[in-house]
Amino acid sequence: MPLAQKPVASPFGHGTQAAEVVKGIDLKGKTAIVTGASSGLGVETVRALAQSGARVIMPVRSRKQAEEVAADIKKSTGNDAIEVADMDLGDWPSARKFADDFVKRGIPLDILINNAGIMATPERRIMGNVESQFGTNHLGHMTMTCHLAPAFHSGTRVVALSSIGHRRSPIKFDDPNFEKTPYDKWEAYGQSKTANSLFAVELNRRLEPKGVFAYAVHPGGIMTNLQRDMSDAEIKAMGWIDEKTGKPREGFKTPAGGASTAVWAATSPLLASGGGVYCEDCNVAVALPADDKSFVGVRPWAIDADAAKRLWSLSEKMLGETFDL
Repeated sequence: MPLAQKPVASPFGHGTQAAEVVKGIDLKGKTAIVTGASSGLGVETVRALAQSGARVIMPVRSRKQAEEVAADIKKSTGNDAIEVADMDLGDWPSARKFADDFVKRGIPLDILINNAGIMATPERRIMGNVESQFGTNHLGHMTMTCHLAPAFHSGTRVVALSSIGHRRSPIKFDDPNFEKTPYDKWEAYGQSKTANSLFAVELNRRLEPKGVFAYAVHPGGIMTNLQRDMSDAEIKAMGWIDEKTGKPREGFKTPAGGASTAVWAATSPLLASGGGVYCEDCNVAVALPADDKSFVGVRPWAIDADAAKRLWSLSEKMLGETFDL
């Protein structure tokens, strides 16, 4: 049975750093894949897993940058089992090839963290006529994850990074690519983050009987290159920067703090009995009504089981593939 969408007795919280989460956890002999690991949260996610002894594979677009990150993590952790691979989530054949190549190696996959993403981009189309944020953040990860599934086993955990941005939009089932309505970059981002959460819900439903658990994660507010498509003026207008210090406002996390919840979902013994939940601040988030205005919790459209099934079918149609997991 999936876990209930209710907090558990976690010893961690908003200020927890990724290294604290894995203290005392032995990942030697385990293999993890982390997307988007050449910068920001991905770097600290890999560092924490490597610190506990895991072999970590980093599929990335920017190989040169990732090689530099891998070298630094090897040096800081003493773990040389860090690999870089080529993959572009905006190019589904690339995501498929990476996954298929990994499966051919015959290595059991213990942890998959779908960390990569783009945010608030100008209107762009990929793979024909697919809106880029939905196509990259959700469909690219779905392609890779489902092709990696033959490497899953009882005990594998899949973590999909969602966001507080999911509150901006449920899935626009009648117009996911903004063909009938004007493009809104924040609605598009919100839809993609709702999709990440619903993907975890449906993936967990399909695979939990086999002992494979999936979780959605809100990492918190962090200033990283995720904001690269936003101007300084726009970031300032959003209120994310303290005007007196010029630094991220109070409540924002460090990259290592932002990585903590994904690492917690991937490793915590508290989640050993099930998945299918949305997490934040190193805990299972509270489910809140659609009209709640607080900055915590998950809204109903991001954990709705029927919407998750419907999204899976829509996604298969858009990808031109059927995944019988």
